[in-house]
Amino acid sequence: MRQFTALATDPTRLACRYDELSRDIPLNRIMKAVVTRLRALARGAETQRRLGELAFAYDEVASIGRRSLPWSQLHLDRSDRRWRPLIDLARLLLGDRFQTTSAGKEEGTALLFEMHVLFEAYIARVLAKELLGTGLRVVAQGGLRFCLTELDGDGQLGKDRFQTRPDILIKRGVVVVAIIDTKWKRLSSRIDDAKQGVSQADVYQMIAYGRLYDCSNLILLYPWHAGVNADDEPQRYAVRGGSDTLSIVTVDVARSGREAGRQVADALTALNIGN
Repeated sequence: MRQFTALATDPTRLACRYDELSRDIPLNRIMKAVVTRLRALARGAETQRRLGELAFAYDEVASIGRRSLPWSQLHLDRSDRRWRPLIDLARLLLGDRFQTTSAGKEEGTALLFEMHVLFEAYIARVLAKELLGTGLRVVAQGGLRFCLTELDGDGQLGKDRFQTRPDILIKRGVVVVAIIDTKWKRLSSRIDDAKQGVSQADVYQMIAYGRLYDCSNLILLYPWHAGVNADDEPQRYAVRGGSDTLSIVTVDVARSGREAGRQVADALTALNIGN
């Protein structure tokens, strides 16, 4: 109205109204509440660290209780429309709600995991608990030995190349007594495939590990499924040209962690390196 009253006779001047630039807006208050909520639930060190960084970024934003959050004041325009998925996720997290895939038309959020990494970490953890007090210990992603060493023109040794990281080493003292490589893959029945779908590359890798770590007990570990018959496992093979053996073993991840750890420990016992 000021443009048409006080400034009506001076078209060179425009009436303006300014809003104070502040981080303490409804959107940020809701996001801070989510960060606070997740910090109370997070257990992983890296997750806690990243949430701590976010909490610092929202330091100038007021802390509001979940019941008092300004949802009704939240209006997203074109400039902040990209926040919509996060707002929807915030409603779930702050409301202690969960998604369902059986009803409704609302869009949801999916979490994808690298299952081979998760499977490896799970087996290492449950097996470490099972082997407590046995004199054996689990080393995950250890070893770190190199396959090759460069030779110069005079035949002198140079830099090491092609470092290895076996999934799981079983050690007694400093001696590697078994090497386990976890594979998040489905084994086939021996009726359908005599090799059970085991990759030749995986076999070559295990043979190389045995040579490099001077270990004769090698295990390829797969998740068990209903398509694997009792007669299909465990399979044990002799590696030609030496005393190494390669075992194909499965573990039922639907069981409790203790039972899964016991299954793998039993496979070690069968190789005379268990309890």
